Amino acid sequence: MSAVIDARARAKVQAVAEETIQGEYLQALRLIERLHRLLLDVIKDEFQRQGGSDLNSVQALLIYNIGESELTAGDLKRGGYYLGSNVSYNLKKLVDMGYIHYKKSETDGRSVRVSLTDKGHDVCDVVNKLYQRQLSSIETVGSVDNEDLKHLNKALMRLERFWSHQILYRL
Repeated sequence: MSAVIDARARAKVQAVAEETIQGEYLQALRLIERLHRLLLDVIKDEFQRQGGSDLNSVQALLIYNIGESELTAGDLKRGGYYLGSNVSYNLKKLVDMGYIHYKKSETDGRSVRVSLTDKGHDVCDVVNKLYQRQLSSIETVGSVDNEDLKHLNKALMRLERFWSHQILYRL
């Protein structure tokens, strides 16, 4: 009789644990999605405060992620920032708008290397100043300290690796 009660108790504890991890996982997914949208809104708001821009927030973030580098669209995709068609479309628009230089690879005519123009560097500076301003108040206003960010980054890197392995190894 006590073995049956113990088994039921263990099953109940297991069910609560599963509900807890399921709830936490689903909440984490919602938060990641919401935070990405909020980041784009924060960037959009910053450019509106500066007097507007012909860029959207995804393009501004793409420019920021290129920064001082000279990259290919493949580098940006492999870096995990963007989807293929999204990168190609936005890079073409950014070249047309004068934010990005591009040059064909000397060894592979299909490959194009991109870097920022002065106009692109100006956008990069706006986003960088926004991030610096946020850093000056994240602890006092946001109640997020260095240790919180370390723990968050550690968990997010594990989740990134988990998802990457889901795709890579078809788990």
